[in-house]
Amino acid sequence: MPSGSVVSLRNVHKSVHEGRGTRRVLAGVDLDVAPGEAVAVLGRSGSGKSTLLNLIAGIDDVDDGSVLTCGVDVVQADERQRARLRSERLGFVFQAFHLLPTLTVAENVALPLELAGVARSVAEPRVRELLARVGLADRAAAWPDVLSGGEQQRVAVARALATQPQLLLCDEPTGNLDDAASTMVLDLLHELRRAHGAALVVVTHSASTAASCDRQLQLDGGVLHGLVAKGS
Repeated sequence: MPSGSVVSLRNVHKSVHEGRGTRRVLAGVDLDVAPGEAVAVLGRSGSGKSTLLNLIAGIDDVDDGSVLTCGVDVVQADERQRARLRSERLGFVFQAFHLLPTLTVAENVALPLELAGVARSVAEPRVRELLARVGLADRAAAWPDVLSGGEQQRVAVARALATQPQLLLCDEPTGNLDDAASTMVLDLLHELRRAHGAALVVVTHSASTAASCDRQLQLDGGVLHGLVAKGS
């Protein structure tokens, strides 16, 4: 892994089963992400964007190649080591929010801390701070189903940052939001990840979401290409 990289993929190949055959999703993908950097991966539906995130997180296995995430050799790691990586060093934001309906807003944000064994005396002030940062301090006791889509995604962003991760992985984080809510969530996501020094990999089909990042890549035919520097 290049010195200081949070993510380093080398010659990664992945195929998936479809019916009686297989379909190539990734074909020799290389990717490096530096600390604090925001990288967007654009691609049409079914292009393998979510698979790429799953490989970085150790949720799926590569067919060939190497994946180093936050210093962990994901390919060689066992499931216990991968689970520890996800719980301690990664934060996730999904298109569908994935808030637990039986937990309050504060309890949803606190859940990763509870799973990581963080003491309540440490977790409670961190949750309060994050909810204040996302503008939802007065909604801590609310249930998710009374929140708007934009509010739910802001809770999801707070939850993703609860463990102060090194890396944020975002899968179409604005896909279910209108333009105003999308802008708010993206601005918040970048503000908080910069404040926490986290790197970001966001996969999307939205050009505006990608434009908010430092680098843009296109995933097409299983290959990452078309690097565009922000502002160029």
